[in-house]
Amino acid sequence: MPAISAKERATACLALADGSIFYGKGFGATGTTQAELCFNTSITGYQEIMTDPSYAGQVVTFTFPHIGNVGVNQEDDESNEPVAAGMVVKWDPTEPSNWRANGELTNWLEKNGRIGIGGLDTRRLTRAIRAQGAPHVALAHDPAGNFDIEALVSAARDFSGLEGLDLAKDVTCAQSYKWNEMRWAWPDGFAPRNTAGHKVVAIDFGAKRNILRCLASAGCDVTVLPASATADEVLAHDPVGIFLSNGPGDPAATGQYAVQTIRDILDRTALPIFGICLGHQMLALALGAQTVKMNHGHHGANHPVKDVETNKVEITSMNHGFTVDSQTLPKGVIQTHVSLFDGSNCGIRMLDRPVFSVQYHPEASPGPQDSYYLFERFVAAIENKS
Repeated sequence: MPAISAKERATACLALADGSIFYGKGFGATGTTQAELCFNTSITGYQEIMTDPSYAGQVVTFTFPHIGNVGVNQEDDESNEPVAAGMVVKWDPTEPSNWRANGELTNWLEKNGRIGIGGLDTRRLTRAIRAQGAPHVALAHDPAGNFDIEALVSAARDFSGLEGLDLAKDVTCAQSYKWNEMRWAWPDGFAPRNTAGHKVVAIDFGAKRNILRCLASAGCDVTVLPASATADEVLAHDPVGIFLSNGPGDPAATGQYAVQTIRDILDRTALPIFGICLGHQMLALALGAQTVKMNHGHHGANHPVKDVETNKVEITSMNHGFTVDSQTLPKGVIQTHVSLFDGSNCGIRMLDRPVFSVQYHPEASPGPQDSYYLFERFVAAIENKS
């Protein structure tokens, strides 16, 4: 009896814009989605990755094969629902085996309209992404296995890409709100902050919940405002510090409105400012630097970063496809951190003011906690200004 090919038994298909086709087993929602394809090298945290707003417009290839083994639970969500367009894995998701699980990954994806494909050679796919850059793809899941390959390749080629795309407006909060939940701790989980703290406004370009928890745990009374907030709206809360959050898309596109807000705040106050990821890029643009699209970006929880001022090396969590061009930093702004993978910029600060930012994610959850001190540095800057 002749063997059945992968194509013949496939229930999902990943089509790249260059015409490459990958067949596998579908799970989660059915249908088709278009996106940019990236890979993430984290060993844990697939739920946090899928719910990270910074992954809007992207399908994530997981290089670690054990996906689904800890199930899903509401505590690990970084936003209200999955934001990444879909996921690619080596093996079919396993049954959950974890005391915190209250659901299965496949059911969770289906409920939230996100497509998954398993059974792919993720090592080969990762090599392709590294070689050609993050490709545009179409991902389809059909239990009957009926795929119009020509239409899928065409859909991948028609995807506009992330350059020039403002996605922060799609993932930011609709209105302001207060945040007081602190970091997870055994055995109580997430405890509320019940004591007075430093009044900080966080501008939400797609903020992860654990960033807000870290701010609260470090001593901040946090008010979150939408990405479109003006300087007047920010300063109306009488903050003693400003935080600029992570987020998705092209920083130059989001900067069309966010840069002016940051410049106005810098012109009108001497408040400490701390930015992460897209917030780092927004600050750099506001100070006069430029950003560029990376070949395949940085996505994972094992990225070494060097603090060039102390020579300390931190293992960090990263998720970005654009970077600040360090050669364009203006006078009075210095580079503080660099990636030891490719030398790209990972941090800046102003020489004469308590204003700084980093490209990576010091709130990593799960992930390395080498960089949590940055939240404490921000609070120390607030206290020194008091």
